[in-house]
Amino acid sequence: MAQNLIYSNHVAQELDRAVEAIGPSNIVVIVDTNTKSFVLPRMQSESSAVAKATVIEVMPGDVNKNIDSLSTIWEQMQQAGCNRSSLVINLGGGMVTDMGAFAASTFKRGVKFINVPTTLLAAVDASVGGKTGINFNGLKNEVGVFNEADTVIISSTFFNTLNNQEKLSGYAEMIKHALLSSKEEYDTLLRYDVTSIDPDRMLDLIKTSVAVKEKIVTEDPTEKGLRKALNLGHTAGHAFEELSIERNSPIPHGFAVAYGMVVELILASKKLGFPTAELTRFASYIKENYGIFAFSCKEYDRLIALMHHDKKNSNASEINFSLISAPGNIVTDCTADDEEIKAAFDIYREFSGQ
Repeated sequence: MAQNLIYSNHVAQELDRAVEAIGPSNIVVIVDTNTKSFVLPRMQSESSAVAKATVIEVMPGDVNKNIDSLSTIWEQMQQAGCNRSSLVINLGGGMVTDMGAFAASTFKRGVKFINVPTTLLAAVDASVGGKTGINFNGLKNEVGVFNEADTVIISSTFFNTLNNQEKLSGYAEMIKHALLSSKEEYDTLLRYDVTSIDPDRMLDLIKTSVAVKEKIVTEDPTEKGLRKALNLGHTAGHAFEELSIERNSPIPHGFAVAYGMVVELILASKKLGFPTAELTRFASYIKENYGIFAFSCKEYDRLIALMHHDKKNSNASEINFSLISAPGNIVTDCTADDEEIKAAFDIYREFSGQ
């Protein structure tokens, strides 16, 4: 994990302290258009580090997490006179922290960076764990490196700028962590109303959630074994996300993961005995809070083709999943063939009333 993982709603104070400890030759802050409008002015007024930094702006949305945007960041870092002693501050959601961290990791063969996630999804997922990268040739996170941030400052203070869809998107990753941890944590999250956030309570919930990821990543930093557990919901979820982009109606990442978790818990029920009653409860919760991802049986083959591109697959004939037999009981490297996956799609569509 990050050398320095800080939980605080006094973001500017913690950021300035972290920057002073690094002592960079110069600073760039990477933001997207939304962060520039809603977060950057506050940080420029409260943080001396941000006030003196060069601002690099990228277009928002996962569709812009690409080689063109990355090239723009490199060009502007070059124009700003960045060198090996420079510092990058990634101020934004998961797209900014993913791509900004990759830009920092590769410019001059690597400069230090600090992540300041401004969305719930970035706080619990993208900004921690050392995964950096961009989408490429229509595939999610196809190009990237493992590299830890020098510091990650996790706060709930920016979440009042988020709409309910953005809150729910991040909450799906928290539910995933809870499923990997224990039934107690899972039950706690299913009872909490994420659309009505109390900043202090939410910061406590985030700390518990990230601790699950931190424990797993510490044991397996480069995804050789246990870290694969963090992909629960992502094999199917990324396929849903990529199909939605092909349809020109992209869905939020967390929503795709939520739908993907339903599919993968169906597989877990068939293969590992995940309790049917718990599966039904989970599917109902997702439908009630996230809606459904509608697709037809004619799209099964395309979804499966996208899943065959997943980086976790060890061969071309089978698709690799990380599943659970019950909340807290992780089983990595489960495989399913195309017919098993199609059967899971059938059950998903029944659950969602299609």
